[in-house]
Amino acid sequence: MLQALIFDVDGTLADTEETHRRAFNAAFIELELWWDWSPPRYRELLHISGGKERIAHYIETLGLAPAERARVLALVPGIHRTKSRIYSALLEQGQRPFRPGVAALLRAASAAGLKLALVSTSSSANIEALLRANLGGTANVVFSAIASGDQVRAKKPAPDLYQLALASLRLPAASCIAFEDSLNGLHAAKAAGLFTVVTPSPWNLEDDFSAADMVLPSLEELDLPRLERMLGDAHAAA
Repeated sequence: MLQALIFDVDGTLADTEETHRRAFNAAFIELELWWDWSPPRYRELLHISGGKERIAHYIETLGLAPAERARVLALVPGIHRTKSRIYSALLEQGQRPFRPGVAALLRAASAAGLKLALVSTSSSANIEALLRANLGGTANVVFSAIASGDQVRAKKPAPDLYQLALASLRLPAASCIAFEDSLNGLHAAKAAGLFTVVTPSPWNLEDDFSAADMVLPSLEELDLPRLERMLGDAHAAA
């Protein structure tokens, strides 16, 4: 029996990656680092989960001398804070609406009494900014659990975030469906035992999502009866 829907945030709820990329580059300029993450470079960096981890990985590729590398790595938390502030400002300007079908599915699930949860390697501040920009304070959507990257030791593709969400919901994986857009997210959800629907974003269309239970271009094609049937069929076939 379907009891909860668990959503990834960046790329799944909204195609936020271009907004993240712009915010990173604006932060680099503000802090006089003068790095530039082009779309192709950022596509590569998306294989690293988490903003702070992404910055640190990039620094490691710069070929800096040990002392300079240590100095620049120490700047990562401040760089990320600046980036998060800029990202929130961009969202408040209406930069990234939800992907097609997302808001309707959230509202239908909430109205039907299903629990909703969010799982994201982004910080809680970034998640709140996106929800505020797209749902505001009046939408009839309540999230029973929000698991963010600053709450766990291991980020995706480790299952920790999904395990945290399931523990907060107090539900077994068998009664929930996860929604993802990336390979790291897919691996994390499946490792936690979840039926997983993937809606790839423009940043990862060429990735191999064959491990997903379903791959769709958007959530517009889904409604709650279909989701319940899919989950039931999956359990019956197991």
